[in-house]
Amino acid sequence: MATSLCHSLVRNTLAGLLSAILFYSCENSDKELKDLNSKALGVEEAKQVNINYTIGGRAKAKLLAPLMLRVQDTVPYVEFPASLHVDFYNLDTIIESKLDARYGKYYEAQSKVFLKDSVKVTNIKGDTLYCDELWWDRSKTGNEFYTEKPVKIRTRTQILNGIGMQSSQDFKNYQILQPTGTIQVPAAEFPDQ
Repeated sequence: MATSLCHSLVRNTLAGLLSAILFYSCENSDKELKDLNSKALGVEEAKQVNINYTIGGRAKAKLLAPLMLRVQDTVPYVEFPASLHVDFYNLDTIIESKLDARYGKYYEAQSKVFLKDSVKVTNIKGDTLYCDELWWDRSKTGNEFYTEKPVKIRTRTQILNGIGMQSSQDFKNYQILQPTGTIQVPAAEFPDQ
């Protein structure tokens, strides 16, 4: 009988302890859960990032971002949640195009970058692409930039609208896949935005 009472006491104590643990774990705040998840994923954080990309000792691009997160998940990625700016250089290390976005995510295994939220690409002629989403894939030589979403391209004399676009990284050669309209604007009256 003493053994039965002892087993019953241990069982009730364990049940009470597990209930207390479960109840306590339900009291975590959203911030605590987010912090715990980010630690479990292995998130590295860097602030005021300045990355220079070179090939064969030649500068190809320079990336600036206020915050970079490297996430070690099942598919590792690098995230730029607070904006990014990239200058692309030609062979003479002169800037040939610029890219800005409020958000970017680099998929390391695929060498692809997903950009969204106020994406803007400008070439040396001043032609400017505006879109909400853009992919940057270095493996697509000649068509490194592409999207299936609506785009607007401003040149010195036109505003081109359409759905979908592909372009070289220097943004000299671009093609709107489904043009929806062109507006001619005299150069003297070209709007600032």
